[in-house]
This record gives sequence, C-alpha cells and structure tokens, in this order.
Amino acid sequence: MSDSSNAAAQNGRMGLVVVASSAGAVFEWYDFFIYGSVAPIIAKHFFAGAGDTQGYILTLLTFAAGFFARPFGAVFFGRLGDRTGRKRTFLVTITVMGVATFVAGLLPDANMIGLAAPWLLVGLRVLQGFAIGGEYGGAAIYVAEHAPANKRGASTGWIQLSASIGLILALGVILIVQRAMGESAFADWGWRVPFLLSAVLLVISLWIRLKLDESPLFKKIRDEGRVSKAPLREAFTSRANLKTIFIVLIGILTGQGVVWYLAQFYTLFFLQHVLKLDLADANTLVMTVTVITLPFYVFLAWLSDKIGRKPVMLAGLLVATLAVFPVFQMLTEAVNPALAAAAAKSPVTVIAAPADCSVQFDLIGKAQYVSSCDIAKSALTSAGIPYRNEAASEGFARVKIGAEDVASPDGRMMNPTDLTAAKKDFDVRLKKALADAGYPDKADPNAVDKTRVLILLLILGLAAAALYAPQAAALVELFPTNIRYTALSVPYHVGVGWFGGFLPATAFAIVAATGDIYAGLWYPAIVSGIGFIVTLLFLPETYKRSIE
Repeated sequence: MSDSSNAAAQNGRMGLVVVASSAGAVFEWYDFFIYGSVAPIIAKHFFAGAGDTQGYILTLLTFAAGFFARPFGAVFFGRLGDRTGRKRTFLVTITVMGVATFVAGLLPDANMIGLAAPWLLVGLRVLQGFAIGGEYGGAAIYVAEHAPANKRGASTGWIQLSASIGLILALGVILIVQRAMGESAFADWGWRVPFLLSAVLLVISLWIRLKLDESPLFKKIRDEGRVSKAPLREAFTSRANLKTIFIVLIGILTGQGVVWYLAQFYTLFFLQHVLKLDLADANTLVMTVTVITLPFYVFLAWLSDKIGRKPVMLAGLLVATLAVFPVFQMLTEAVNPALAAAAAKSPVTVIAAPADCSVQFDLIGKAQYVSSCDIAKSALTSAGIPYRNEAASEGFARVKIGAEDVASPDGRMMNPTDLTAAKKDFDVRLKKALADAGYPDKADPNAVDKTRVLILLLILGLAAAALYAPQAAALVELFPTNIRYTALSVPYHVGVGWFGGFLPATAFAIVAATGDIYAGLWYPAIVSGIGFIVTLLFLPETYKRSIE
C-alpha cells in the first residue's frame, strides 16, 4: 500500500476515533441542557408543593445531584479504565447514561405518585451523573492516545466542541417540539419528548463505538505488563501525582466548571427566570451564540498546539473574572430595559426584622417559609424583582416600592386555607404596586436589543471556549498512561461536577437570600479569579511533552 493510501486510512481511522469519542460528550450535554432548559417546568411537575422559590431551588439541586455523583463515578470507572481498557469502559458509561436519560422522559410526576416522584427523579440524575464520571476522561484519553503528538490539542478539541453541539441539539429539539405542539401542551407533557428522543443518540453512539479497537498506548502497557494493579493508590498516594492533581483541580478545573456553566447555562437561567424573557427567545439567543463559538473551539485547540495550553486557558480565566459583572448588568439593560429603569427609579426594599428572615435554601424541601419576611422575599424572587434589605426593630415585613408600602402577611399562626388566601391577596397587591411603579411582568420582545445581547453572551462564550478547548490535551499530558484514566477523571469531575454543577443552585440561592440579582455572580468571579492565579503560578506547560 502506498504512503498516501496509508495516510488516508490513518486519517479515516482517526476521524472515527474522534467521532465515537465525541458522541458521548454530545449525549452528556444534550441531557443536561434539556433538564436545565425545562427546569421551570420540571419544578411545577415534581416540586410544586414546596412553593415557587424553594421548588425552583430544589429543581436546580436535583440537577446538581447528578454532578455530585460524578466524582464517585470517576473513581469507579477510572479504576476500570486503567485496569481493563478504555473502550470497554466507555461502552458501559454511555449505555448507563443513555438509559437514565430516556427513563426520565417516562417518569410519573408528583400528581401521579406523590413524593416518590421527586426521589425517583433524583435517583435518575445520580445514576446519569455516576456514568458521566467515567465518560469524559475515557473519551479525552482515547483520542489523545491515538493522536499525533503535534496535533493532540486539535484532535481532543473536537471533544470539547461536542459539548456545544449537545447544547445546540438540546435547544433545537426543545424549540421544534414546543412550537409544534404549543406552549401549553409542552408544559403539560411535551417536555418529556426531548428526553425520549435521546434513545436515537444512544443507538448511534453505541453503533459507532462498537467499531473501535482499544487505545494503542493502553495495549502497549498491557502487552508489557505495566498495567497498574492499584491506580487509585498510585494516583493519590504519590506526592508528585497528588500535587499535580491539586494544582489542576484548583487551577483550571474549578474555573472551567464555573465559567462554562456560567456562559452556557446560568445565562439561560438569567434570561428566563430573572429577566423574564420568553423561553423560545432565550433559547434562540443562547443557541445562536453557541453556533457562533463552535469554530473557536477548533481554532483555540489548534492554537494551543502552537503556543502552549497555558496562555489560551489563562486568557479564558482572566476574561471571565473581569467580565462577569459588567456583562450581566448590561444584559439587564439590553433584554429588559423597563426592569432596569424601574429598579433605578423606584427601588424595592424589604423592611423586616432580621430574625424573621430565613435563608430559603432547604435541601429536602421540608422547611416552611411562612413568616412575613419570607413570604415577601419569596414573592419578589419568584417575580425576578431585585430588592434591598432594611432592618426593622419589630413588626411584620413590608415591601417598599418607591414611596409605596405593601404589607406582607405573617402565616405562622394561620391554617393552610387562610395562609393560601393571604398569600394570594398579597401577590395581587404586590403586583399592582410593582406595575404602578413601572416594573414589567415580562420582558417586551420588541424592546430586546438582540445584537447587544449576542455580543455580551459571546464574550462569556469565548472565555469558556478558551479555557475548555485545550483542556483535554493538557490533562492527558499531565499524567502517566497507567493511571491516566483515574488521575484525570477524579479531579475533573470534582472541579466541573461540584464547583460547576452547583453553580445554578448556589447562585440562585444567593440571589434569593440577598435580593440582589447579581449577587450570585460573586461565586464564579471568585472561583475563576483563584483559578487564574494558581494556573499562572503553578501549572506547568505540557504541549511538548510525550505521553507514552
């Protein structure tokens, strides 16, 4: 066979490796973005009894439960991948992941089976997250161990790109299904369809992966008898490996987790829940920006092969740290200028005794938030209205809107029927006072400056791309072959799964507690800032390292 024929065959094989490995990432992000995009609808089906604000927080915490399970899956599947091989392991992970996603579309809601419904939903999220714990590391390693040394960044960059493809696919399916059946039917039962359609992705992914062979580097160490007998022990008891894991975790992985979820998920939540932009319009804007950023993942991954991984990742961390507050403040003005104007002209203040105010963050949904302060804050948070807090020495809480006061009821001594009636009366009075002060019930689609919104979202999207695109190659290059699956996967899923996955619930809880719609942004700003400093000072450059 000629050299040109050999090169063509090798390129074709490499293409299959990239497509097969990327399919899992597409699947992973398709699932997570479906759940995230329909979270307000899921809250009404599974957590309605907890109240609007707490129900939404519980929905986000259920979303985060999958991320909580990811490091444990990384430990389990990382050991399996280092002991038995890359291919077999990620065939198992994608199967478990796919089944959990599909079954979520069949799950009865709380109206049908009561409290069992949210617990079953949590169980499916945990199972899905556990499987993902072994998916990303296996895919990144499999591609990197096949790729030429000088194209390792460009090759693994396609895996990073596939996350955005999963987002586009998820938002696209939601938009098509929603417009085909209408908003009412979609909110009633149509939200299940995107989950059920994941079965198509599962079949295609399995079919492609079954065509693959084992990684050449793993076959080499297996043939030479160098497969690790205890990858966990070797990864976490070696001082050198442990130091690298810690630097990677604090430097690039926690930062990547919060920056990526800030750019791709929290922006969507902010547009829908805080700025009250229509679901379809919000999805279209985020999807458009994601399409625009797609070629940048490939370019920035290729660039890291030329100038190094660190400069590209540092740029992403720096931009995210500096841009997060001004970008979200300008988003408010561009998406809902009436809200921004009303907040400036007639600021809302909750005046209440501090002892009557709770932090409305209940992990199990059993707490009752019925004080006058809690009722007032919950109503304002659910309406997406920013407010300030002012301490009062005694008496029930009241909401001051400009010069007008709206008294909030105290439900601690009321029976459930009277409490429901009192809350309804308060909501009517509050909405009237807000409307009189110029606060809009929802964003006016004709007033949205879409060009400006796209530019602002693009800033965060490019920061996420710069940090994420070269990351797979950098992680592979930092660890030896015989413990690579374990040493890479565990810190990745702690950083991305815990720090990134808990971003939506944590940020929203901070907003609910403070009344400041921007207060939750301190979380990603601080984490990415710390990541920049640690990466700059301690992370080694790896793009010229041999990984054999």
